[in-house]
Order: sequence, then C-alpha cells, then structure tokens
Amino acid sequence: MNAPICYIVVINLVSFMMFGIDKYKARRGQWRISEATLLAVAAIGGSIGAWMGMKVWHHKTLHSKFRYGVPIMLLVHIALMAYFCGH
Repeated sequence: MNAPICYIVVINLVSFMMFGIDKYKARRGQWRISEATLLAVAAIGGSIGAWMGMKVWHHKTLHSKFRYGVPIMLLVHIALMAYFCGH
C-alpha cells in the first residue's frame, strides 16, 4: 500500500474511534474530546471515519457544524481523491 492510502485508512480509523470514545465518555460524564479536535481530525482527512462515527455511535448528529460540516468535508475529500487518482 502506498503512503497516501495508508494515511487515509489510518486517519479515518482514528476519527471513527475518536467519535466512539467521545460518545462513551459523554454517557459516563467523563472528560471529553473537544469538538474542535473532532472536526480537525475530520478536516485533515478523517471525514469518512467521522461520518461513520456519527452514524454508528449516533454522536454529534444534532450539532449543525457536524451535521453539515462533516458531509461537506466528505464531499470535498472524495472530489480531491477523484482528482488526484485521475492524474
């Protein structure tokens, strides 16, 4: 596997797990992962993991910056991947 593909896989696994961990901690009233951190990880390539984490864990689905921001990031990332894979 080449480095960009490895990066995309790893960052999305991390993003997905972060949403699950944050949901787990939210249910127990524990220290939480900041929204800025969750969005930053999605923005640097983890949008697929973030979107899947929102769906699987039912987490952050009512916050508009997540409800709209993550799908927009996902579309941008898909467009960038399509562009760079085509060249």
